[in-house]
Amino acid sequence: MPNYLSPGVYVEEMPAGTRPIEGVGTSVAAFVGLAAKGPVNEPVLVSNWSQFTDAFGEFVESSYLAHSVYGWFLNGGGNCFVVRIAPNSSKGNGTAPKAITPPKQAELGGYQVTAIAKGAQAEKRIELSVEPAGGDSPPDDEFKLVVKLDGKPTETYDNVTTKGADNNVATKVNTASKVINLTETSQGSALTPIGQGSLELVAPEPEPVPPTTENLGGSDYIGDVAQRTGFGGLEAVDEITMVAAPDLAAALEQGAIDLDTFKAVQLGMIAHCELMGDRVAILDTPPGLNAQGVHDWRVNQAGFDSKFATMYWPWVEVFDPTAGSNRFIPPSGHMAGIWARNDDSRGVHKAPANEVVRGALRLQTTITKAEHDLLNPVGINCVRSFPGRGVRVWGARTLSSDAEWRYLNVRRLFNYLEESILMGTQWVVFEPNDHQLWARIRRTISAFLVNEWRKGALFGTTPDEAFFVKCDDETNPAEGIDAGQVVCQIGVAPVKPAEFVVFQLSQFSGGTSLVAE
Repeated sequence: MPNYLSPGVYVEEMPAGTRPIEGVGTSVAAFVGLAAKGPVNEPVLVSNWSQFTDAFGEFVESSYLAHSVYGWFLNGGGNCFVVRIAPNSSKGNGTAPKAITPPKQAELGGYQVTAIAKGAQAEKRIELSVEPAGGDSPPDDEFKLVVKLDGKPTETYDNVTTKGADNNVATKVNTASKVINLTETSQGSALTPIGQGSLELVAPEPEPVPPTTENLGGSDYIGDVAQRTGFGGLEAVDEITMVAAPDLAAALEQGAIDLDTFKAVQLGMIAHCELMGDRVAILDTPPGLNAQGVHDWRVNQAGFDSKFATMYWPWVEVFDPTAGSNRFIPPSGHMAGIWARNDDSRGVHKAPANEVVRGALRLQTTITKAEHDLLNPVGINCVRSFPGRGVRVWGARTLSSDAEWRYLNVRRLFNYLEESILMGTQWVVFEPNDHQLWARIRRTISAFLVNEWRKGALFGTTPDEAFFVKCDDETNPAEGIDAGQVVCQIGVAPVKPAEFVVFQLSQFSGGTSLVAE
């Protein structure tokens, strides 16, 4: 409290009794794969398709990354982080194969001027200056050509001409110059005199090297935390809530990796998400599998069991502008976009299913009811086509065997609640650990959870049925206080999706009765 030493009226600003918790974002994706250009192993924030093409280029034949990011934006995604990887980038210096930069060139009169400077001279600015010829009364067709490096004259060719004489400018320059080369672009009487003036030689933008999966290994995807490569580099980006690697399927499809490496990278994705605790991996299936093959891959080969991972099948057909035709791509990018769209329109508590897949022309496999019965129990979220209703996501499960974490929306809701409470209670650290602090914690968290209950995120007709917050003498005994700990127990009842809707129809003497469960 302040000390008042003289009479007067004083105004004090008092902190509110409860500090509100703001919900964190839930719809930021991370994509790891191959791109036509751009920085390597550097997570780049991209907010729209134009930003992606400026940073990483357009669609390329050997990669699914651009198609997946396009599907992300098309289906409602906003901000995302893109990590471009390159063969052996996680083992070496983190650089991608570079295109050979074309030499500096310019057109001057009837000549093409090409830079041939080597070493340090090659880095300097090259300028050409055409000036009047020296000497007394030189012929009208003679002139002086001055070659400058960074503005300083380096080579001078005086009393030269464009005609086929001994003092021909091209002959003189090409014989003596260490900086430029001249090539005639016109012949005979059509040859144009250079005339007076000056210009600077500029190197055109190099053509980007098309990405390739050749020599691409699992370590390029998994990366290293210390070197900030691959998935490891994403640990430093806290905003991410979903992770996808669509080009992993491209590498398998093109023979750059085998199924064991494919599985190892997906295990690395899952491990990354479990370690971070605030994001979910969206896994693609290997290419070219039918329903039984996908089931066998999931159950017998992959064997994934994680509440921080999901898997979608089959692949979707999209238009490929580079080929001018359609192609099948992994669905992970489109699914991530649907998650973001669902979060925005309904909330993270709503299962991201029974949603239209925008941009999907058709599916690689039309799933039957029997095939769906085979895949849904093992956590394969199917994408199905319905007459008159388009292509829709028809599953919302994680890859966990634990029934408590079976549904994707429950996992993502807890990620949201945990991260929001974590970020919104940082003020508690170093506060006096007493009953007043415990009461403030209870009020802060309860106010936040009441808002979530009102949004429909929690199950129950009253807040008391939807959640509890306990922070008192029982959760904070003397030994815990002495250890500097504040323990608050929070329980919530998340809503579960109506996955199976059953209408029971029966006959009775007066007519029919319809009962919904």
